[in-house]
Amino acid sequence: MERRLPLLPGLAWSSFCLLLLLRLLCRGAAAPHISGAAVAAPLLCNVSLDSAPEERWKPVLRHFDPEFLRAAFYQLIDEVVPKWVHAIIRPLAEELESFAPQPFAGEIRGLCQALGLNVGDGLLINLAYESTAFCTSIIAQDNNGNIYHGRNMDYAFGDILRKTTIDVEFIKNGQVKFRGTTFLGYVGLWTGQSPHKFTVSGDERDSGAWWENAIAAFINRNSPVSWLVRTVLSDAEDFEAASLMLSKTPIIADVYYIIGGTSPREGAVITRRRSGPVDIWPLDPLTGGWYRVETNYDHWTTPPPFDDRRTHAMKAMNATGQKNINLESLYKVLSVQPVLNKLTVYTTVMSAAAPSKYTTC
Repeated sequence: MERRLPLLPGLAWSSFCLLLLLRLLCRGAAAPHISGAAVAAPLLCNVSLDSAPEERWKPVLRHFDPEFLRAAFYQLIDEVVPKWVHAIIRPLAEELESFAPQPFAGEIRGLCQALGLNVGDGLLINLAYESTAFCTSIIAQDNNGNIYHGRNMDYAFGDILRKTTIDVEFIKNGQVKFRGTTFLGYVGLWTGQSPHKFTVSGDERDSGAWWENAIAAFINRNSPVSWLVRTVLSDAEDFEAASLMLSKTPIIADVYYIIGGTSPREGAVITRRRSGPVDIWPLDPLTGGWYRVETNYDHWTTPPPFDDRRTHAMKAMNATGQKNINLESLYKVLSVQPVLNKLTVYTTVMSAAAPSKYTTC
């Protein structure tokens, strides 16, 4: 995807240079080639759904230094998991199959066995990721009814996560069943696409400490929010079915699910509590709602002044205009500060009607 100076008012040349420098520092040197500068794309991997869950991530692990992965894993455990929580929950988490469904339990066990890690710690890290995704997602429809979906994934520990970000094609019977972007070792998906059906992203909706959600998972057998995204990508046959699953399935934490389809008006922000939907905010181009921006605050409230990514994204979308929206212009919107910020680990743009154009960098 070619990267040019965004045609948006208020973005000075100095700001653009800083933005580009940030991208280069964060991503390193790799393709794709954007306007004479290098912007790194993550490693594209294949994971065979026809393999046993315990085996399917092993080919991906061969592309990474196991010592680095182990060190990163234990750094995250040390900094994310309170010691008293670790002491109480880790023994329970070791009984993985008693509450974690397949294929997730098997995949976590296989990854931990391959890296020589405790399986309880592996599950704890997967649960800890569930409530720390400070993100921006945008769904939009152009004048011709095409649907575009973009997201910035913002996390702490970017120095580690940028090195373990991967794009994954999940293969079934020799065909791409669905595609997503994740961190190696994390079996859920916050970002994904079911080809020619729908796209999904998830943004955190603040709901307390992650370990409270982990306890809820143990007690209620609810799905982690990112596991539901992956299940929907695997099982839902169309936009309508996916929207229903994302709205109704019990989950362990509040979240915003953003979903886009392949036909006009197929797009919505689903605001969730654990038990079900709080609000469904659809695209409505006939009344001016040709796009929806979701960060980490209910859309009917005012975001706090210290984190008003929403207003900046909306200004950029309005400046772009419906007739000019496409994957490239959406990427430029997601590159405007502070929509792009020091916590941004990756940016993905996608359109289910054009699955080959799924791009992460």
